[in-house]
Amino acid sequence: MNVLGLEARQVDNSPGQKPILYLEGVSVSFDGFKALNNLSLYIDTGELRCLIGPNGAGKTTLMDVITGKTKPDSGSVYFGQTLDLLKMDEPAIAEAGICRKFQKPSVFEMLSVFENLELALATHKGVWATLFAKLNNHQRERIEQVLETIGLTEHRSQLAGILSHGQKQWLEIGMLLMQEPKVMLVDEPVAGMTQQEVERTAQLLLSLQGERSIIVVEHDMEFVRSIAQHRVTVLHEGSVLTEGTMEEVQNDPRVKQVYLGD
Repeated sequence: MNVLGLEARQVDNSPGQKPILYLEGVSVSFDGFKALNNLSLYIDTGELRCLIGPNGAGKTTLMDVITGKTKPDSGSVYFGQTLDLLKMDEPAIAEAGICRKFQKPSVFEMLSVFENLELALATHKGVWATLFAKLNNHQRERIEQVLETIGLTEHRSQLAGILSHGQKQWLEIGMLLMQEPKVMLVDEPVAGMTQQEVERTAQLLLSLQGERSIIVVEHDMEFVRSIAQHRVTVLHEGSVLTEGTMEEVQNDPRVKQVYLGD
């Protein structure tokens, strides 16, 4: 279902663009510690945005707010023009088209690659009911398409549990794609991967931009350089320190001081 039937409203920092996701003046405190401090962030439709920053900068809390896991103390968070995410719970936000991939892959290891993707179709059905239901042609074609996209067509019948770490990450990305998200939040996708897997993951994420917006949180700066074709956002102490191209961010003396100095 297309929940973005109306144009997203214009925002001051991005004239002429159509943000699909925006946070304005968001603050979150935990026992007096400000995890987010008056943070504003705008993500355009179809954009691949890299989000970097030192530990404790607020990256995880930011994703928690977007997905409804954490409610902020103040601020606003909108998806498109009409959906106020602060009035929605986690399942409703996921159903609206915002999905999240955590750092550690979460797949059904005793099921095949194909069955994992089949299960991802289960929006309103139970797990076992989905497994025993007969797929229609459209659903089967969709699974085949996603298998090709994530490079696991030849592994379709293989148990997910014996995939490599990188392949499990791609499978989980595929499971998100089965839900046809508008926005994907991807947390440290290349941690623990081989160099070849890192390169393949970069190609995969770059191939996905345009059809959906992707926010990638990552500490591997070489990987960020390989996928950061537009804006990079640097967080520090719960706020946006700076935004710009990778070159601009790398040359910013504030970023060097707090993060890239090594």
